[in-house]
Amino acid sequence: MGLVRSRAAALLGGVALAIVAQQGAVAQNVNATNITLLERLVIGAGAPKVAINTPQAVTVLNQADIDQAQASTMGDLFANVPGVAIVGSQRQFGEAFNIRGIGTTENSSDGSRIIINVDGAPKFNEQYRMGSFFSDPELYKQVEVLRGPASSTLYGSGALGGVINFTTKDAADFIQDGDTGALRVKASYDSNGAGTLTSAVLAQQVNETFEILAAGNWRRRNDIELAKGTPLSGSAFNTLSGLVKGTAHFGDNNEQELSLSYQRWFSDAKDQAYAQTGTSASFGVTDRTVIDETAVLHWENPATDNPWVDLKVNLSYSNTTNDQTNHRATVGGPRTVIGTVLPGVGAVTADNILLDTRYGYKTWQLTADNTVEWIGEGFENYLTAGFQASTQDRSVTRPGTALALPAHPQGTENKFGVFAQNEFIWAEKLTLIAGARGDFHWVNATTGASNIEGSAFSPKVSAHYEVTDNIGVFASLAHTERMPTIDELYSVAAASPGRSAAKSTSLGLQKESANTIEGGFSLSGNDLLMGGDTAAIKTTAFYSDLTNLIASNTASAPGGVVVPYYGNIGKARIYGVEVEASYDSELLFASLAYGLTIGDDLVTNTPLTTVAQSKAALTVGIRNVEYDFDIGARLTLADKGRHVLQIVQGQNVGDGTAEAFATVDLFATWKPDTGPLAGTEIQAGIDNLFNADYRQNLSADRSTGRTFKISVAKQFGW
Repeated sequence: MGLVRSRAAALLGGVALAIVAQQGAVAQNVNATNITLLERLVIGAGAPKVAINTPQAVTVLNQADIDQAQASTMGDLFANVPGVAIVGSQRQFGEAFNIRGIGTTENSSDGSRIIINVDGAPKFNEQYRMGSFFSDPELYKQVEVLRGPASSTLYGSGALGGVINFTTKDAADFIQDGDTGALRVKASYDSNGAGTLTSAVLAQQVNETFEILAAGNWRRRNDIELAKGTPLSGSAFNTLSGLVKGTAHFGDNNEQELSLSYQRWFSDAKDQAYAQTGTSASFGVTDRTVIDETAVLHWENPATDNPWVDLKVNLSYSNTTNDQTNHRATVGGPRTVIGTVLPGVGAVTADNILLDTRYGYKTWQLTADNTVEWIGEGFENYLTAGFQASTQDRSVTRPGTALALPAHPQGTENKFGVFAQNEFIWAEKLTLIAGARGDFHWVNATTGASNIEGSAFSPKVSAHYEVTDNIGVFASLAHTERMPTIDELYSVAAASPGRSAAKSTSLGLQKESANTIEGGFSLSGNDLLMGGDTAAIKTTAFYSDLTNLIASNTASAPGGVVVPYYGNIGKARIYGVEVEASYDSELLFASLAYGLTIGDDLVTNTPLTTVAQSKAALTVGIRNVEYDFDIGARLTLADKGRHVLQIVQGQNVGDGTAEAFATVDLFATWKPDTGPLAGTEIQAGIDNLFNADYRQNLSADRSTGRTFKISVAKQFGW
């Protein structure tokens, strides 16, 4: 940890001194040519904001970031986001998110402690040894990561870790001025696993007020090779994904917008490791067909001439199904039948998780909010109020049997939330934001167990003050509460001799809660090293007190004892610091992402097992504006961490111990905008240049080996 801290501190100190030295010379980025990472617009209520002026830790990834990453899975997008780790493995079905030590593979997506939205549609999947989110990076143009529970006010109670918002592509992103249509085709290849991507986007401006987009992706890969030279079994995949989106404008000045989109992700994968979240051969292999669908109807009326109306309405549908069939102890082995005894698992019974099963999550949600604007002499005020109503069905079906699956209970959760947030801006310097949200849920299990009702309250207050045009300070205080999920309330399990007791429903669970304080500062400036350049740095420190965290009961099995499947474990604390810095000019660019999180279980006085190791990622590069060419390198340094994952559900899933590591990645981009190759984009890169062999402390599998990547895209317009 000392190595990462000292190098990060030295770099940050240099950046800060350079910016402060110039801060009096030029107003903040008013005349700057280049836009840094911290100057990207953040989606939210109230006055428009960029990341550096938001009183919360937020990172916005744009289309250029997504293209440069050449990501094979969704988790590859987050390598440079401080405070965010991908929990699980490099398998496409095994990734889950972790933000500031919140998020495990025990509860995929960690039981809604992290809220994931696609165009406002909530995405949720919770299944034993499976990941939480299934999609393709090519479908999106922006990813926004809001860290910490302050996001609960607008997005839903229980966001202890934060919120991740994915925004899909639009036809307008591709149609150039003077054109009415565009076709973009893309092909990619990466050497590790012989991965390929074939992609096409068709965008058409049908008339002055209506446009439509259709996109399709086919992605394939064989098993990847780890840095130590061994293949990662079950990491191969073959996926198809697509997006259709139509957008219409109407009303005064055509400012009202109505859009309808549908996206679908499909994977038919054979011989997949049952334990997708990490190596555990005792669970054998299975075939999986996973389909993820999202449909969104969105209406927006900014009513620019009416300060009382700025209305947004979002109706969404999400459906995720996982057909699990043909389980075998080994690849090519006989199909598992009732009575089979598997090492580390035991006898297969009629209600066993290994049998043919279709798992499903289906969610409908309606969200509406309106912002009232009041602007006077020297001040602005924006009051946003709205509601969110949803119903989610968790299902399990089994061919030829009516038997339920106790470890994956079926049920319905209905939610209703109301929220209000007021933003006051004085003299364009001081911003005060106060908000509160109340959520209510009604949970019904199809097993006949008692229905559960509950409520949660999420207030917050935050402030941002611009000391000068180049220096800002901010602070926030937030409280949020998370209500138990269907899985946590109604799961049951038989005793496992010598390992765990029989487990009953957990109807007495208390809701989790978190009290979090954040604070920090930002520095920015331009014309530092050359004309038109910009630099910025934002540092956030945070501290959270967590109460009644819900965790699986690991009690031993004395004869006849029955314990609740889940329980509350009392108190914990999580604290740390996150830093983002960036520099951009016509010749040079650089960025730094650093995250340090420390977590303690205050009941056992031991480190929390869900906290990722501290990590710093430094990216530097040069560009040639004349030839539209960028080249750069990324250095990642990570500490060992206070806790090393080795045991999950009684299984030794680790391969050695986690350790500190350093990796180097290279990348290059060429986007000529004139001549015969205009509209062409070429991306190339080498991940893990020196083939570093390591294991991150929240991963069961070791690092992916050296990988060469290249992608070529070409756009045509008419």
